[in-house]
Amino acid sequence: MLEFLIPAAHAQDASSAGGGIAQIVMLVGFVLIFYFLLWRPQSKRAKQHKQLISNLSKGDEIVIGGGLMGRVTNVGDDFISLEIAEGTEVNVQKNSVAAVLPKGTLKSI
Repeated sequence: MLEFLIPAAHAQDASSAGGGIAQIVMLVGFVLIFYFLLWRPQSKRAKQHKQLISNLSKGDEIVIGGGLMGRVTNVGDDFISLEIAEGTEVNVQKNSVAAVLPKGTLKSI
């Protein structure tokens, strides 16, 4: 009876060799999916944001992450001064800038 089980076990190991290649192909497929759907777009957005921050200059009209809009009056290394109303300035971090608005968007300042 024991001799009957041993050949079946050897046959099962031989047939599962093709399954290892399939697992490797699936793993590579998952890595490619994560790369094209998550990592690549995120790094592209980070690069665009870094370029946006480096191109800030005095007089630009911007909106920050909290929704506050204003005109840049001073640009430092890490902070910018933002005029949100006539005579009212606030200092915000450069990284909080969400977008640069077209010139003339803020007419009341």
